[in-house]
Amino acid sequence: MRIGNTEIRPVGGGLGCLLMILFSILASVVLTVLLNLLV
Repeated sequence: MRIGNTEIRPVGGGLGCLLMILFSILASVVLTVLLNLLV
């Protein structure tokens, strides 16, 4: 992924990028459920 002249490489290559995306989706779902339980 390129932004201007700087090259941004995800940690662990493509697999690491995929894992980060999956982790962020899981984290947001868990946080949403926890917030709903608290309210």
